[in-house]
Amino acid sequence: MARQSISFTKPNDEWLKAQVESEEYTSKSELVNDLIRQAREQQKEVDWIRAKLVRAEKSGFSKMNREEILAKSKKELKENGQL
Repeated sequence: MARQSISFTKPNDEWLKAQVESEEYTSKSELVNDLIRQAREQQKEVDWIRAKLVRAEKSGFSKMNREEILAKSKKELKENGQL
């Protein structure tokens, strides 16, 4: 595992300490790694939505009604393991 030295603002450091003291995490490192994992997962979702919007814009208008579009979107989310 790579070792880094980083600085935090006082409010952020206090928040990190509070999370560790509440025994939610065993260390600041564990917490920071978890936050980074969450951010990476969130970025994957944002990228997926962005790609979906780009494809939708390129495909033009749809003849499907609102319910059909919603059903299709839910099906695709399930197929991609996001629902």
